[in-house]
Amino acid sequence: MKDIATPVRTQEILKKYGFSFKKSLGQNFLIDPNILRNIVSHADLTKESAAVEIGPGIGALTEHLARAAGKVVSFEIDQRLLPVLEDTLSPYDNVRIVHKDILEADTETIFSEELSEYKDVMVVANLPYYVTTPILLKLLHDRLPIRGMVVMMQKEVADRITAKPGTKEYGSLSIAIQYYMDAEVAMTVPKTVFMPPPNVDSAVIKLTRRSKPAVQVKDEDFLFLVSRGSFVQRRKTILNNLQTSLPDGKAHKEEILKALEDAGIEPSRRGETLSIQEFGVLADALYEFFYPLWKNENK
Repeated sequence: MKDIATPVRTQEILKKYGFSFKKSLGQNFLIDPNILRNIVSHADLTKESAAVEIGPGIGALTEHLARAAGKVVSFEIDQRLLPVLEDTLSPYDNVRIVHKDILEADTETIFSEELSEYKDVMVVANLPYYVTTPILLKLLHDRLPIRGMVVMMQKEVADRITAKPGTKEYGSLSIAIQYYMDAEVAMTVPKTVFMPPPNVDSAVIKLTRRSKPAVQVKDEDFLFLVSRGSFVQRRKTILNNLQTSLPDGKAHKEEILKALEDAGIEPSRRGETLSIQEFGVLADALYEFFYPLWKNENK
């Protein structure tokens, strides 16, 4: 069976359906079967596994997933691609296309209806670059029963997600993802394997769910509030950033100083030097005083 993901076949399909790329949807189709096989191999799928895909395009990655997994559920927002996918994926009876925006979808219900018989579920996708971060955070915060993710994204975002403390890439996104997942860059991908070529370099990251979060805290959302607030201005100290970002922080400098002391963190440090574990200790030290103020602010 001829792969969808070759330049010639892709051009044939686009011409047949008179399809034009929508920049607003971040559509860049993969045209190299070797890259696709490599992506799928990182997901470690078997016929006992299910794969969830976001943004299948014309089905290039979808067909490789269909060959490797027991079932594929793929979310496509662009109605113009539904007849294309019905055609290109007609040889595969284990693919379900869901015409929904993943960011607005009731993923819990869809997982329950489509994937309840599968104990092993992986998200494998060439993500639309303009919404990579919101998609990842939604999938994590929806607490879906997935083993992990193998996803293509802008290399700059991949570097931020996998960054370690003390590096310029490390920030609140690193913490938000690594709290739930072990993260590593699986491969970098040249612009030449896309149609049309994107303006940025790409990378595939592999996220593997931790057996338990990286640190135990009193409240996860409050931890993320503290970590985001610690990077408001990267060049500023953690004390200055927390005064700016916590509710009434400027009026409660002494309470912040006490929490930092209790957590064993020097006020002069910058957010990028703190590990997730240190952020967890700090969030718990701030919790008793600032959590009620924050909840009251967000009623």
